[in-house]
Amino acid sequence: MRPTSPTEDLLRLHAPQVLGALVRRYGRFDAAEDAVQEALLAAAGQWPSAGVPDNPRGWLIKVASRRLTDMLRAEEARRAREERVAALSVRDTAVADRAPREDDTLSLLFLCCHPQLSPSAQIALTLRAVGGLTTAEIARAYLVPEATMAQRVSRAKQKVRGVGFGRPDNWEERLPAVLHTLYLIFNEGHTATSGPALQRRDLAGEAIRLTRAVHRLLPDDCEIAGLLALMLLTDARRDARTGPDGDLVPLDEQDRARWDRAAIEEGVALVTRALARRRAGPYQIRAATAAVHDEAPSPEATDWQEILGLYDVLVRLVPGPVERLNRAVAVAMVHGPRAGLAELDSLTGELGHRLDAVRGHLLERAGAYEEARAAYESAAGKTLSLPEQRYLRRRAARLRP
Repeated sequence: MRPTSPTEDLLRLHAPQVLGALVRRYGRFDAAEDAVQEALLAAAGQWPSAGVPDNPRGWLIKVASRRLTDMLRAEEARRAREERVAALSVRDTAVADRAPREDDTLSLLFLCCHPQLSPSAQIALTLRAVGGLTTAEIARAYLVPEATMAQRVSRAKQKVRGVGFGRPDNWEERLPAVLHTLYLIFNEGHTATSGPALQRRDLAGEAIRLTRAVHRLLPDDCEIAGLLALMLLTDARRDARTGPDGDLVPLDEQDRARWDRAAIEEGVALVTRALARRRAGPYQIRAATAAVHDEAPSPEATDWQEILGLYDVLVRLVPGPVERLNRAVAVAMVHGPRAGLAELDSLTGELGHRLDAVRGHLLERAGAYEEARAAYESAAGKTLSLPEQRYLRRRAARLRP
């Protein structure tokens, strides 16, 4: 993973605050977001050599404000429009000196996760507007052409054009969409759905950073704490998940000495405090499951009975196919592979390659090697992740007569 520079970290910290200040003043999210991106690019080019200004946020707001008023003037063709732009063109210092509200990051997340947007558009807009990533960076992360991502971002901005800035009246109803978007970003970073790399650490790191920001703003929300704990406990294993050649290393074969103990301790503390409030939600249950894995000193010492109990709770809260698939694995670890295979019979092909991969694993444990080999090969043919393809084909090759 390419390490970020102090300048990049500073820019990503200030990006949502600068955008929030402009949207509050001008009300034009689409134009303001473009102006902020230009200001960020200008800072990235100037600050490393000229030095970081004393008031970096004020510098960014000033530059972005100038860019924005220039854009607005350029697009106004009629006199009435020109008068409106002139009224908006307040002195740069007045905008720059105004401190942004502390919840601008959360307000931007609500805007980016507007219900009119598709999940893919919510993710793209969140990474650009709140994460401060360029369109090119987002396109590389999701392995799509930059032009395709630019169109996706542009359409998303047009859809939220005119939407009021700030927390919506029904913000508590919209919070699950914000958390789900951050969860999807993390999952794509933790296990890429396609491409040559198993993980995209920059993307997972960005999801953790944004979730930390939301947790700081709403520290009493148990599900936000649960999501942050889940990310930390899962990401703690990243260094052990791949071998020297970048190939996948399954959980029971990982070198646990390479797990990030500081992240595990933080994650366990977060989920323990959240669960103590007795308002358990899906993210907290998932985090508790991850904690059981992370705290086990060896695969043999893993408390699968406790994990199965947690999945029993989770599937009552979220009876989705992924949750039921994971529960089937826990059933197999507690009651044997045939019991786990019986659980798979009720699941459908919407799980893609994961269903065949789990079926192959359980069939192999049950001694049905020919059926297991066929399931592994089927799974390998369905995934677009090259490391997963290689892993599944190696498992299949071991079972050939």
